[in-house]
Amino acid sequence: DKPAGMLTTHTRAKEMNTAEEWLNDYVRKGQAKSRKHVWLVHRLDRETSGVMMFAKSEGLAEMLRARWNELTEKTYVARVQGVLAGESGVFESYLRDDPKTMKVRSVADARLGKLARTEWRRVAVERGTTLVEVKLKAGRKNQIRVHFSEAGHPVVGDVKYGGERASRLHLHSRCLAFVHPVTGKRMEFTCEP
Repeated sequence: DKPAGMLTTHTRAKEMNTAEEWLNDYVRKGQAKSRKHVWLVHRLDRETSGVMMFAKSEGLAEMLRARWNELTEKTYVARVQGVLAGESGVFESYLRDDPKTMKVRSVADARLGKLARTEWRRVAVERGTTLVEVKLKAGRKNQIRVHFSEAGHPVVGDVKYGGERASRLHLHSRCLAFVHPVTGKRMEFTCEP
């Protein structure tokens, strides 16, 4: 259950207050020389909170990353600006990371981006904002933030993609479900915002 404001893993600046380092310290039981550690399976943006997965072995992490979209179901909740028309909808586009602007955007040419599909369902409307439940089919960097921003409904607190400033980014990874790669059993982990 990653808090908002914490990096998933270190950056080039070698920041050490990360979810990965916190978990490594946990599995090492405070013994710095221990060889035990966790392997990163996927990432959440620094300002996104919620449930995420690490693996206890490198082989398992590699297998999960390779079959991530096939094995997992991810559900987020977000508060977006404005009132969305309709009870539900789908955004689908090819997303591309722009190194000049450090932003992700949709592109028309499929050869220049990666397919991203965002399914949403309206949960509530409050004070000019809409609370939505979001399911990702092929999770891409900043996918939810980009799709809602391009639709004219940026996530509350998402200044990078046109949202109004708020106490935090109103985006939370609520549920991660997956088929266990060894037992075949369906696993589901939920944490409410």
